Parts: sequence; structure tokens; C-alpha cells
Amino acid sequence: MAIHIRRRELLVTLGGAAAWPLAARAQQPAQVSRIGVLRLGPASAFAGRLEALRAGLRQLGYVEGKDIVFELRWAETVEQLPQLAAELVRMNVDVIFATGSVEVEPTRQATKTIPIVFATHADPVGVGHVASLARPGGNITGLTIIQTDLVAKQLEILIEAVPQAKRIGVLFNPPTLWHRSALQAVETAGEKLGVQLVMVPVRTVEDFDAAFATLAQQKADGFLVPAVPLMLTNRERLAELGLAHRLPGMFGTREHVEAGSLMSYGANLDHLTRRAATYIDKILKGTKPADLPVEQPTTFELVINLKTAKALDLTLPPTLLGRADEVIE
Repeated sequence: MAIHIRRRELLVTLGGAAAWPLAARAQQPAQVSRIGVLRLGPASAFAGRLEALRAGLRQLGYVEGKDIVFELRWAETVEQLPQLAAELVRMNVDVIFATGSVEVEPTRQATKTIPIVFATHADPVGVGHVASLARPGGNITGLTIIQTDLVAKQLEILIEAVPQAKRIGVLFNPPTLWHRSALQAVETAGEKLGVQLVMVPVRTVEDFDAAFATLAQQKADGFLVPAVPLMLTNRERLAELGLAHRLPGMFGTREHVEAGSLMSYGANLDHLTRRAATYIDKILKGTKPADLPVEQPTTFELVINLKTAKALDLTLPPTLLGRADEVIE
């Protein structure tokens, strides 16, 4: 008889929680889990991505403040990242979300045991953050944007937009670990496409004006900017300089095009960040990062700002406009 009473009580309890998705309810962590978030740049520049991560976790049944809490750390400079990573490690958070290589490297140096999840890593194998995509090994895993493959395609599309181009500037950020392989890839693509590349290092936002002055001096016909936090954080300034120097620019993220630059080609980083929530979920439920293969995006989007094209007196080929996933007018 006592067994039947307990079973009825259990049914009543479950009935009260019927609004919860069954799978999520069955696998809820027993205690509040702490997720450290490390990012280079101001919180405002990362607001959309952080919301994407939160949305992904909500979709999996997590309630912020009840099942999970975030420990957010924003670095104003690259030099601040190691200190903030060490701070999260001292707090003994359950997992650290370090979105790209710039954030993963200091976090990797700070801990070999706390799981680290990335969402938009450019080249995790190339820089040694994982052993392989299929078998990451260690305490790091997540999603990659395979930037070294993308830069060649980005250059190809830029040349299609500006077919008369003879010189293309490449603005790169030397502290970024994966840039060496990306620059090799874009140089190979430049040779195949028959264009001369003007390589311009940009370490801080203070270097932007001089970089564009160099492009003007070298008579560049356009410029390419691989996706890194420094460029994304200062996307409005890059758009202004591109227009001021009348140079069409190709970027790796759509936020640049929304800010007024000409075009972007790459994976949707909000989607990848939302997807990273599944990695955090599995790790919180006991799966080791070493056993979670790194995912690659399967779709890429071409975004074009037609208003900017008109401001540059640039007539884009109809075939290119027809392939665009989004045209901003």
C-alpha cells in the first residue's frame, strides 16, 4: 500500500512539472552550475552572441539563476586575458566559454582540467588547441569556423565584385594565433587569382588610420579583413574608413556589413554560438570534452550592403547579387 501512495505522490509531482520538456527535466543537473565567459572587447560588442548562448541553454531546459549562473569577464586588451582567465579558474567554474582562439589560448594556459568550450575558433588543430577535429583530446572542444579555408573564398568573391582589381589589402592582427596559416592560404589564393596582396598588420584601433593610409599609398583596389575580435569590436570605424578611402571591403562576419561595410562571407556566428550550448550541456552532464568532436559549419552566408556599393559607385555583377543570402538596401 505504501508503494502505491508514493507512486501517486510522484505522479502529482510530475504533473506539476508537466510544462517542462521531458528530456530536459529528466537530465537536469542536480546543482547550480557556473559557466565562466571570457571575451576580448566590450560587453556591448558581444551582446548578440551572449544572448545566442543563453537562448541555446534555455532551449535545452536550463533556467538562469536556478540551474546555471554566468561569470562574465570582459577584457579591454589582449594583455588582460590571462589575468581574467586565471580569475575564472580560481573560482573553479564548471566550464569556461572562450569563443575563439584569442580567448582559448590564455584559458588553456590557466587550466588543464576545467572544460573549455569554443564556438567560433578559426583553426583549433592548426594552433594546437585540439589534437584533431574528430578526437580533440584534453579539456577543449567546440565549433570551428575553418577560417583558413574561408579566406581564400572571401578573396575570390571580392575579386568577383571588383574584377578590375590589381591590388588587394589584407588587414591582419599579429597576436591572433591562426593568422599565419590564414595568410598563407590567402597568399596562395592571390597567386591563383592574379592579384597582388598588400599585407598590413593592425595591432590596435590606433593603427587603423595608418593602415588605410598604407592601402591608399599602395593603390589598393579593395581590402580583406579576416574575422578577429579587434576588427569586430571596431566595425563602425572600419566601415567609415572604407567609405572615406572609397575601398570595397570583404569581412568574415555579417555584423560588419550591418555596420556599413560592403560585404561578408562566412558562417553565421550567432548560430554557432547557440549550438555551443549543446557542448556545455553535455559537459555539465558528465561527458568529457576529449570525447566531443569539434563541429564545422555546413552553411555559409554571403551578405552584401547595396547602399554601400552605391556610395562607392560600385556596380556589382547580377550573378553575385543573385547568390547573396541577404542584400541590405
